[in-house]
Amino acid sequence: MAKQSIFGRIAQLAKANINALLDQAEDPQKMLDQMVRDYTNNIAEAEAAIAQTIGNLRMLEDDHAEDIKAAQDWGSKALAASRKADEFRAAGNTADAQKFDNLAKVAIQRQMSSENEAKAAEPTIATQNEVVDRLKTGLDQMKGKLNELTAKRNELVARAKTAQAQTQVNDALKSIDIMDPTSEVSRFEEKVRREEARVRGQQELAASSLDAQFNQLEDLGEQTEIEARLAALKQGGSPAALGTGAGQPAAAPAVEESDFDKL
Repeated sequence: MAKQSIFGRIAQLAKANINALLDQAEDPQKMLDQMVRDYTNNIAEAEAAIAQTIGNLRMLEDDHAEDIKAAQDWGSKALAASRKADEFRAAGNTADAQKFDNLAKVAIQRQMSSENEAKAAEPTIATQNEVVDRLKTGLDQMKGKLNELTAKRNELVARAKTAQAQTQVNDALKSIDIMDPTSEVSRFEEKVRREEARVRGQQELAASSLDAQFNQLEDLGEQTEIEARLAALKQGGSPAALGTGAGQPAAAPAVEESDFDKL
């Protein structure tokens, strides 16, 4: 029953839906490693059971060999006792002859008993030999399955790592597409353009202020000339002489025409 239980668990493991188990596993690699360990442990249990079965078979074979040897020994003793009885009978010693004939009969009886035990064990030995052969074959097949499982585990782990690496590369490519580093350059370029525009604005503002200063100087020069001509008029100068001054006459302060009529 123990052997059947062991092989039953191994068969169940071998027939399990590995894909379904892997789909349910959070970490397929750990799942595969656990399967390899379980299968290895089950094979170790199977080896122990087979070894026990082989040991029992070897004990039966040893007992069978002992029975055969005992039968041969008792046969030899029966023959020796029978010959001894014949010798005594030939010598006229009937009592000793009968005694050794009785010993020969006992030896023959024990010979037959050993032969019967040997014959009775032979079918069991034959059956156990067949069982052991099947167990050995099954064990070899299980070891082959373990090799396949280990190879499959290594293949799947390698494929999983390759897929993971490809996923990381694809994610990196997506990140590059979403966050294109050239966009950072464009942002920096835009910042430089805004700074350049600000500088141009400052320059234009500075230029406007300078023009205003020159305009103020021109206005100041014109006012100075007006004051100079007025002073000349007060000193009796002629308008012709006043007209020779530099610059164009500027507009006089706002005056009403009626003010001139009063002159």
